[in-house]
Amino acid sequence: MDGARVALATRDEPVPLPGEVVVSVLRAGICSTDLEIARGYMGFQGVLGHELLGTVEGRRVCAEINFSCGSCALCRSGQKNHCPARTVMGILGHDGALAEKIAVPRTALHAVPDAVSDDAAAFAEPLAAALHVRDDLECRRGDRIAVLGDGKLGLLAALALARTPAETTLVGRHAEHFPIVESQGVRAVLEKDAVRKASFDAVVEATGSPAGLDLALALARPRGTVVLKSTYAGAPPVALAPVVIHEIRVLGSRCGSIERALSALAERLVDPVPLLSATFPLEKADLAFARAREPGVLKVVVTSR
Repeated sequence: MDGARVALATRDEPVPLPGEVVVSVLRAGICSTDLEIARGYMGFQGVLGHELLGTVEGRRVCAEINFSCGSCALCRSGQKNHCPARTVMGILGHDGALAEKIAVPRTALHAVPDAVSDDAAAFAEPLAAALHVRDDLECRRGDRIAVLGDGKLGLLAALALARTPAETTLVGRHAEHFPIVESQGVRAVLEKDAVRKASFDAVVEATGSPAGLDLALALARPRGTVVLKSTYAGAPPVALAPVVIHEIRVLGSRCGSIERALSALAERLVDPVPLLSATFPLEKADLAFARAREPGVLKVVVTSR
């Protein structure tokens, strides 16, 4: 991977460090963060991919993406995702899952329930991130929550919030995506038709665009909450005066529990499979990235077997 280019390369098989095991990759999803890394986000050089479904000793597994030290104060307090010594699969200091095999700490692996299909299990990591939104919002009956962005993460966040007592509205640009969430009771409106008026108790910003935060701040009511999910290369200009004037709480939201996501999939609380747009073999991963960059495309998955 060089700049905005993604290239195939032959590499030696991974040699596991103490505590690691080698996972044979079945599927690896491409997400917006991968596309931003290819544009220079995080300055990462190596194998991309952090949405992993693989096998170890004949058992299907998914993996957390943060590989922590396990002994620092943050790890001991249950905040291992923020371990200062952590590496992050395909993002920071550790090769990712767009390969035939990857070495992963055994403690980061979670067994996939038999009731979960391969297609669904490939969504475990982004679904975990979507479900994590609920950890920062009370989602009471009568609350009005908007999700900005009808891409992969926005749709998953809307599906996750559909299971709460709050009233959820998806604001997006692709009407063809709306039936995915409308069938679960989520109201959906085009961004151009959204009333740009402070009216929502909480706004989840998942547009993947630097302009998304400005719209989120415009839609949040005074003393409301904006949950920021987007990551992108560069430093976008943002007018922060509304945060102060309207006393808006802005929260960053990153990774969630893979175990909780797998449970939700097993119980069929969320069905992410309608988000699957295309599947490519590993030897055509460059074409998979090109497809994932096309407007309106949802999840693209790479298979290694």
